Amino acid sequence: MYEGHVYLVAIMDWYTRAVLSWRVSTTMDAGFCIEAYREALRVSGRAPDIMNTDQGSQFTGEDWIETVEASGARVSMDGKGRWMDNVFIERLWRSLKYEELRLWSYGTVAEVAARIGKWMDFYNHRRKHQALDYEVPWSRYRTEPNGQDRKTLTKCKIPPRGTEARAA
Repeated sequence: MYEGHVYLVAIMDWYTRAVLSWRVSTTMDAGFCIEAYREALRVSGRAPDIMNTDQGSQFTGEDWIETVEASGARVSMDGKGRWMDNVFIERLWRSLKYEELRLWSYGTVAEVAARIGKWMDFYNHRRKHQALDYEVPWSRYRTEPNGQDRKTLTKCKIPPRGTEARAA
């Protein structure tokens, strides 16, 4: 935007990398974050076991914590300076910035939201991920190939750090 800032929050399923919901705001209050979280609950049909965030003021406030705990999820916040604790959402921000946001100039919040919306649709439904065996996040999120219910992060076995498969 020519003047001011727009803040973005996204609620992501870590296992599939699917963005369940997102919102923009011109203020850093918790309201738009709570809206996004409630939308993610509607989309997923359940609360996560753990809701991980950074230590931003909107996530440390009483309104956010009460909303998350009331849904049945536990609140988890990254350690100070621990970007690796939230690496999936940090990677999403990087991709969005370099593939979309920094390529255009915006005059209104509505323009920013429209571009983000198009990019999120692309990310969820057309962008293939190596970590998902070159599937798109939304197809992996909605169904598993064997017809079983989708997995969640807490049901998955995560390999110890440093043992991930590496590209040749």
